[in-house]
Amino acid sequence: MNTTMIWTGIVIYIVIAIIIALLSRQGKQSNMTSYFLGDRKLGGFVSALSYSATTYSAFMLVGLAGLTYSGGVGALGFELIYLMGVSLVAFFGPRYWLVGKKYGYVTPSQMLGDRYQHRGVAIAVAIANGLFLIPYSAVQLAGIGYLLQGVSNQAITFSTGVIIATLLAIVFSYIAGIRSVAWTDSLQSLFMIIGSTLVVIFLVNKLGGISGFFSQLETHSPEMLTVPGNGFFSFWTFLGLTIPWFFFSISNPQVSQRLFMPASLKSMRQMLIGFMIFGFIYTIVAITWGFTAFILNPGMENADLATPFILSSDAIPSVLAVIVMIGIMAAAISTIDSILLTVSSLFAKDVYGNIRKKNNDQTQLKVGKIVIPIIAILAFLFAELQLNLIAVLSVASSAGLIVVVPAIIGCFFWKKGTAAGVLSSVIIAGLLVCILEIFQLKPLGIASGLWGLSVSTILFIVISLLTKAPKQKADEFIDYIKNEMKRINA
Repeated sequence: MNTTMIWTGIVIYIVIAIIIALLSRQGKQSNMTSYFLGDRKLGGFVSALSYSATTYSAFMLVGLAGLTYSGGVGALGFELIYLMGVSLVAFFGPRYWLVGKKYGYVTPSQMLGDRYQHRGVAIAVAIANGLFLIPYSAVQLAGIGYLLQGVSNQAITFSTGVIIATLLAIVFSYIAGIRSVAWTDSLQSLFMIIGSTLVVIFLVNKLGGISGFFSQLETHSPEMLTVPGNGFFSFWTFLGLTIPWFFFSISNPQVSQRLFMPASLKSMRQMLIGFMIFGFIYTIVAITWGFTAFILNPGMENADLATPFILSSDAIPSVLAVIVMIGIMAAAISTIDSILLTVSSLFAKDVYGNIRKKNNDQTQLKVGKIVIPIIAILAFLFAELQLNLIAVLSVASSAGLIVVVPAIIGCFFWKKGTAAGVLSSVIIAGLLVCILEIFQLKPLGIASGLWGLSVSTILFIVISLLTKAPKQKADEFIDYIKNEMKRINA
């Protein structure tokens, strides 16, 4: 791909995105709710596109395509189970929205701290979320680095791509908070879905249509169409990848925080339906890319370069390739800036806000803005490690975040859950996941995410039954949700 064309595309994207971000500014964004939640006024269409761009990041067209290249059709099952997990939003979304409106929650960890009536819960969950989200941010940066490096045939270095992404994420986060992120996300998701779908049409046509595409796979690599196929997707590997991904929509705070943002439950429903349609199409696109790269070039050492190879092939018109490249790059940036906003809000509201007694909303906002570039730099340094298989690293981050799931479920449905139960489950299970991931251990052949979820669930239930919690808040919180759900016929 022509380097001049690549840089031209990047510059045009930056200019348009910054203009949209500036146009999205409304008011002064002078408080936490305005800056981090858009005053809880996001409409359904913008919410759906923004949710899609934030969720489907470098993981999809770089990571999932690479996972397909490495392991075959098992990657499709893995991603469809994630898409099924998004149905949890239909179940938990209205509950998040209701309590967010009533109690004024800005972050999911703030909600947990208030529900379990313990500042330590908010602090522990916020720190755990931040710890595991930094590698996930780095995954997005690395995805852009690999993409630009691959499509330019090394003319643009990995580090250059990572630096561009880091700076843009910081800029979009600062301009208008979540509003600028949401509106630039909308632009980016349209780029993603239209451009990538056109690429699939060109690729399948080059391989002789749909029948020719599958014929080549069946003839030369039939194991790619079976599970475990070449052995990559063994049962326990598949389970270890899919379980953390199934709970992604409630375990990842940059996603669950968006459940506080829609203007109404109608907007939330539109967001969910739009995302499911977008997600299904995008999944098929990413899988097709991975298979096509394998057919055309089965010997690549780094599977994450499958997408750059596709965009650089002569099957794709150069202009279309640049548009899709920008779409992938933009999607990754949308995830990074969403994470930057979420982690900075976690630190400002739940860590700083609970440690420093004398502070107010404006002070917390200032702290959050100071934290944004610090988190970005940490993610940049992590990305420079250039760890392989973006998809696997993404799931490893989700494996750490999944330890909060029992506390979230208990928050809404179990009045006997206690702060001691939450703290023990999050801290002990979180440390266990860290140890297993750092030393690449799989006791009994079971992945860290499964161990994390199992240990956190047992600890949460057992410790909660052995300790007592303030009953008044639990009754008030859960009874309010039940009554409101009946009233609005959710």
